[in-house]
Amino acid sequence: MSSTSTGSSPPKYSSIPSAYLILIAARLWLSLTDLSSTLKHNQQLSSPLTSFSQLQEGIYLFNYDIDPYSGGSFRHSPLLLSFFATILPNSKKLASVLWTLNDAVGAWAMVQIFRSRQNVKRSPRDNLVAALYLLNPYIFLPSLALSTSSFENTLMLLSIMFACQGKSSASPFALSFLVHLSLSPIVVLLPLLLLLINDPFSHLASPKAMAANVKSIIPLFAEFAIYFGALTLVSTLVCGSWAWIPQTWGATLTLPDLTPTTGLWWYFFTEMFDHFRPFFLMVFSVHMLIYVVPVCLKFQYDPLYAVFILLGILGMFKPYTTLSDPGLFLSMTAIFPEIFPYLRHPIVTALLHLHASLLMPLFHHLWLTQGTGNANFFYASTLVFACANGAAVVDCIWAGLRIAIGPDVDGYTIAQE
Repeated sequence: MSSTSTGSSPPKYSSIPSAYLILIAARLWLSLTDLSSTLKHNQQLSSPLTSFSQLQEGIYLFNYDIDPYSGGSFRHSPLLLSFFATILPNSKKLASVLWTLNDAVGAWAMVQIFRSRQNVKRSPRDNLVAALYLLNPYIFLPSLALSTSSFENTLMLLSIMFACQGKSSASPFALSFLVHLSLSPIVVLLPLLLLLINDPFSHLASPKAMAANVKSIIPLFAEFAIYFGALTLVSTLVCGSWAWIPQTWGATLTLPDLTPTTGLWWYFFTEMFDHFRPFFLMVFSVHMLIYVVPVCLKFQYDPLYAVFILLGILGMFKPYTTLSDPGLFLSMTAIFPEIFPYLRHPIVTALLHLHASLLMPLFHHLWLTQGTGNANFFYASTLVFACANGAAVVDCIWAGLRIAIGPDVDGYTIAQE
């Protein structure tokens, strides 16, 4: 008589989720259609700093030994310029494949972050996490438009993934490469370094002072500075001068191109008198930085959540935003399922995003295509979009703090003072 085991074996999950491969194949098929040609000039999906058309123009000038930064319209990093002029493809079909693979890497990195957060090797939620990234219209529409903001999102996720895995060299390098492409993500440097000296597990329910020595981030910051300086030197050697700096990083600080975007800067500075422009440029730039220390102090026990919150703030106040900037923040909510029961108004936030996603293309078309509207129409819709992003960030901050109190108890009321 054979004996049978009464213990149940743990469930097995594929290291590469099947739904993940199906989504990648579907995205690849969609990217090879003519849809990208229709979307690549859409100002909601790409900005002057991320437009593929401007990147191709810079590559053409670079290949004919003409300085692409001398015209004042090329804003891409010399690293992207050199890679696409030598190694990476710049034809439409091959570029569509490259952007799809880039999103696949981003989705894989987000799954790895989720696994690190849950302290598991595999999870039944892996398919859901990957799908929330690949199927997010704020993510895949800019990718179909071949916006280089998709590369920025992937580099951000890779730097977070390496930090969660404790790779103290790979994470600063990925972030330095990202900051070299776009200066604004520098706001996540501090929480990312704090994540390297802490664990990525959820501590929202049991907040306590950080046990690690904060001084240990100094060598990590020095390593980041070395990587950043080396990339800056390489970029200068590629261009042959320092002229690329005011055209790339300087554009983030001075806003020379007032092309309409989904952000809040362009209309404000279109109406701004030149006399007041330097002052308000300083105010808008510093405004993004003032959140860094308070958020890191409040969530010092969970630096991964601090990174998440600052990404949401960055998606609201970045100078040249596209849909992919708040899209990354919204997709990353899948990494923090513990906060879902404590969100106060998720339906209202979702409806605000739905409202804004319908208004923005409509008013954009009325203004720039039919000519029956004006800039006020489109800017009003971007204000609704900013309110939707702000509501999501505020709700996530509330949920991250509220979870420490625990579930509601009959007869007791939780008041915010």
